[in-house]
Amino acid sequence: MEEGEKRIKQEDCSEDVLGSGILTLTNKRLAFDKTRARMMDFSKHMGDTILNVTLDNVTKTWKEGLLMKKVCFNAKIDDGDKTYKFGVFNTKNWLKSIDDAIANYEN
Repeated sequence: MEEGEKRIKQEDCSEDVLGSGILTLTNKRLAFDKTRARMMDFSKHMGDTILNVTLDNVTKTWKEGLLMKKVCFNAKIDDGDKTYKFGVFNTKNWLKSIDDAIANYEN
């Protein structure tokens, strides 16, 4: 993490395309780190950071789903807008936290 960056929320979850990992919200960015687990010893290992978006590049946030609820956002990535959908435990709380972090974002 960078100087002055603070973790707001972090959760083990799954993204529709990226698979399972850990979603992290800080006061400066949203990041998703891939994880891999082993059933033999119930261990989980961190992999690469495959999503690292500053909050000023998040263009839209929403939640969706009836049974499988997801928190979603669009982000400006190099080649245009991309949509990400994460299956987190409390979508309402995540959405509020993301929106609050974006509103209070300072470069």
